Amino acid sequence: MTEQNWVTLTTIQGELQAEIMRGLLEAQGISVRPSQEGIARVYGFSVGPLAEVDLLVPEEELVAAQTVIADFQAGIFEELGDQLDAENAESEEF
Repeated sequence: MTEQNWVTLTTIQGELQAEIMRGLLEAQGISVRPSQEGIARVYGFSVGPLAEVDLLVPEEELVAAQTVIADFQAGIFEELGDQLDAENAESEEF
């Protein structure tokens, strides 16, 4: 078995935001590993340099992960959610 080379995709401020982004990436089929200073987890820092969380992805998934983040920042996922909500509302009317 070959070992994957993990690279830093982005650095997120705060563990909660990092977990949200991790969930988004995993929902798109991308493997993610969060990496944070140990003391930050112990004391629960949510601001400053110790609150930073690096999101690591396999090198071969980096471009796909960057695309997901760009789409997220552009609001693509919100638009898709709005479309699904509208479709669900229409189907409930019948």
